Amino acid sequence: MEGPTAGTSTAQDEVVGLASDLIRIDSTNTGDPDTLVGERAAAEYVAGKLGEVGFEVTYLESGAPGRGNVIARLPGADPQRGALLVHGHLDVVPADAAEWSVHPFSGAVQDGYLWGRGAVDMKDMLAMTLAVARRFRREGVIPPRDLVFAFLADEEAGGLVGSHWLVEHCPDLFEGCTEAVGEVGGFSLTVREGRRLYLVETAEKGIAWMRLRARARAGHGSMVHEDNAVTALCEAVARLGNHRFPLVMTEGVREFLTAVGEETGLDFSGEDLDGAVAKLGGLARIIGATLRDTANPTMLDAGYKANVIPSTAQAVVDCRVLPGRQAAFEREVDELLGPDVTREWVVNLPPVQTTFDGDLVAAMDAAIQREDPGARTIPYMLSGGTDAKAFSRLGMRCFGFAPLRLPPDLDFAALFHGVDERVPIDGLVFGTRVLDRFLRSC
Repeated sequence: MEGPTAGTSTAQDEVVGLASDLIRIDSTNTGDPDTLVGERAAAEYVAGKLGEVGFEVTYLESGAPGRGNVIARLPGADPQRGALLVHGHLDVVPADAAEWSVHPFSGAVQDGYLWGRGAVDMKDMLAMTLAVARRFRREGVIPPRDLVFAFLADEEAGGLVGSHWLVEHCPDLFEGCTEAVGEVGGFSLTVREGRRLYLVETAEKGIAWMRLRARARAGHGSMVHEDNAVTALCEAVARLGNHRFPLVMTEGVREFLTAVGEETGLDFSGEDLDGAVAKLGGLARIIGATLRDTANPTMLDAGYKANVIPSTAQAVVDCRVLPGRQAAFEREVDELLGPDVTREWVVNLPPVQTTFDGDLVAAMDAAIQREDPGARTIPYMLSGGTDAKAFSRLGMRCFGFAPLRLPPDLDFAALFHGVDERVPIDGLVFGTRVLDRFLRSC
């Protein structure tokens, strides 16, 4: 390969093995301290791989024993420039092996894919980062600016004992970092044969996990009992779950739809915006959720015996809020819940957003273009949340850029937290080449 990444075969050759090793390490995060596995083994693996090529590695456990994090810095040519943080999370969501075609912690390579929990969320990006960092250190590559590599705990439970803990207790680890890249972005969307758009995350909705509680008079299940906490809670949950919040067009979503419209001819200017977005296929689940706030009930808890009417009933609702909508969202929720149900935030992390411009965006675009001539990078908003929520608190501009070239028929959105999670080998190798180019010119 010609150009500045000549010789990247070392990173490309080892990235699949690194990703497979990481998948085989069970780092399941249930969100429950009594059942989670913890990230220590994965963190120690990463620390070892960085240490063996000469990185000075910081390993520390955040918030609780076993919650391992690894930080390493590679000095750049210009120490006066702001450093770039490259971050990813070591934990994964649970997986039921009985539902999978292959064991979710096998790290199997078959049919052109690497299979397993974390293949796209996000041990693929960890492996790409690790492969490129190792190559840079082995070959004495000096990037334009300092690079800080962070491999983190607890993202799948909001990062409260991961990135947020580190930002609060060890901000010096990220000294000088002005920009950051992590998940979920840089993946391709094929709009026609030979033409791909690469989606760079520039914004993400806020995470607001809310606990609802109804209180009433306890009683015997055989009697007439109009004051029932379970009934009051269920009626409120149903109102909230069935509610459709108003459409709000943010600037990033507008830019995304404009670009896709230019490439595909789809019309996103009409009254049926939801119908137009639905034509985006599997990606419509993500993009559709960025058109409005959402509130999805996910957990219910009430009672302890069939013939006892309990005095309390609880529910948990996963709320995702658009930038600038928090106050209006809360007013709407309170109207829907009514006076008999109270709410409290279990997690309440604000939205994150930045603009799609500047030298870092230009470097992303150039790296993609070199590996996929004629491609186009465009901004989009993520409907979920990432560790960017923590690092934005330190004033960093945060982007999602974990590059992958995907087969046109792959339902990428369905793989996140899904059964048979997998990443195409060709896409993983492509992403390593792109990341290598990007970090040399960032």
